[in-house]
Amino acid sequence: MFAKRMAQINSSGIRKVFDLAQDLQNPVNFSIGQPDFDVPQEIKARAISAIEQGFNKYTLTQGIPELRERVRAHIKETRNFQPEAVLITSGVSGGLLLASMALIDPGDEVLLLDPYFVMYKHLTGLVGGIPKFVNTYGDFRLRPEALEEVLSEKTKMVLFNSPNNPTGITAREEELKTLASFAKRHNLFIIADEIYDHFVYDGPYRSISAYTDNLLLLGGFSKTYAMTGWRLGYAAGPADLIGEMTKLQQFSFVCAPAMVQQAALVAFDLDVSRFQEEYRKKRNLIYEGLKGVYDVVRPDGAFYIFPEVPWGKDEEFVAEAIRKNLLIIPGSVFSERNTHFRISYATSNENIEKGIEILRSLAGG
Repeated sequence: MFAKRMAQINSSGIRKVFDLAQDLQNPVNFSIGQPDFDVPQEIKARAISAIEQGFNKYTLTQGIPELRERVRAHIKETRNFQPEAVLITSGVSGGLLLASMALIDPGDEVLLLDPYFVMYKHLTGLVGGIPKFVNTYGDFRLRPEALEEVLSEKTKMVLFNSPNNPTGITAREEELKTLASFAKRHNLFIIADEIYDHFVYDGPYRSISAYTDNLLLLGGFSKTYAMTGWRLGYAAGPADLIGEMTKLQQFSFVCAPAMVQQAALVAFDLDVSRFQEEYRKKRNLIYEGLKGVYDVVRPDGAFYIFPEVPWGKDEEFVAEAIRKNLLIIPGSVFSERNTHFRISYATSNENIEKGIEILRSLAGG
């Protein structure tokens, strides 16, 4: 009955977590990958005004010109990168789907740094590509030899995410140079998912676009402005690729939500540094609470931390955590290994402290 491509998609890891958790009362929830603050009032007001003024119809497939220009100016200012073209997408996930469809032929190999965002593996398989996994365990840093180990004549591109979901690791300058040099030597294209660029805690954000322009840069508004349900992102890169993605968007998403595009025009003028500072403190709180009890790498971006399970396999450990009223996600959802688990610390400090207490008891600490 179902298309063969559906066999390439397996959400069982996350589904098992929520099946186990369905009867919990007020659990400590470390599973949700979205900010716990609300959309800034200025953005809400602009959206309401846009609706009332009649911005409720289709826009141009590629997005309203004013927003595309704001995105272009933002990228130039923050990354000193000048993309040939910009497409407004229905979230970064929409951009990922369009880019995958436009670039990957059946049999093409796509390099993913392991651990990886769950969608990368499944989208690659959905369009007939073959994901190849670049090992970054145990400090979650990119090493040249790990790239070379998985390279083949079928390798076409690299899907790169920094700061990383699920590890919270932000690529250092030497890692970015390594990847850019590797891609240039082997004529590989890079898709750079930079949705967490505002959540960097120990220095300035560095983009791979500083070291190569042979890439598609994906970004958006979901994390920085808590607009996860508003579905708005952007893709910036070569004009020919953006043209093909625009063609696909015309026959799929049609356009990003009209009133949300209008609302996003004010987003770039807002100071969101207070949120970055709050999440730096949350990062410190969760890391200090777990280190010494768990084998854990200190994250420097996003709002995730990826400890190693202290016993058993990841799903066994997660099931026991759920029995203790704590929701976490098994690491095998994001990896070819079953040795870690993901925490999202995008929650209240009170919940973080409760979660630390449960996790320390689970580890015998």
